[in-house]
Amino acid sequence: MATAVKICGITREADALAAARLGAHAVGFVFCAKSPRNVSIATGKELASALPPFVMAVGLFVNPAAREVENVLNEVPLNLLQFHGEEAPDFCAQFGVPFIKAARVKAGLDLIQYAHHYRAARGLLLDAFVDGTHGGTGAAFDWSLVPPGLPLPVILSGGLNPANVGDAIRRVSPWAVDVSSGVEASPGVKDPQKIAAFMKEVRSADV
Repeated sequence: MATAVKICGITREADALAAARLGAHAVGFVFCAKSPRNVSIATGKELASALPPFVMAVGLFVNPAAREVENVLNEVPLNLLQFHGEEAPDFCAQFGVPFIKAARVKAGLDLIQYAHHYRAARGLLLDAFVDGTHGGTGAAFDWSLVPPGLPLPVILSGGLNPANVGDAIRRVSPWAVDVSSGVEASPGVKDPQKIAAFMKEVRSADV
């Protein structure tokens, strides 16, 4: 199985197009004011509208009000929503757009129960638990905490980069991997060479 790749935290059109050209299946736009990778609705619209065919536009939210999500969806052509906070299943499902749900992984979290709780999601994004933040930290988690047989497709995130993504894929066998800071020159500014190296390692792990 070919592992899908999402490049998250895109803030510039050049980076979105570079990710697409290098083989990313999806790019993520962060609609969260506290994030250094936050984009406005206007910028999100420009970025999503610039994507070529067959590259998904994903909108990331952290504990938003419903109106915030609706305002984005009214302007930005998103294919998928990503909820990265403590949003309830009914909240995530109310917008008529497919969604994925993030889980911040730490010892003691029952991921099988968590996946059943969010069974309407298209996938479960597994990120590192870092106290006081909801992602984008560049921190990895203990991949042995991912149990086999999760009832949702797994999107592995958290501290991935060209040096470790191959090992992560071989150990976890996720449906997809998600990277942000691991392919950056600075927060919100992607490095095409790092994206290319990341994609090369993903493809090598799939062989």
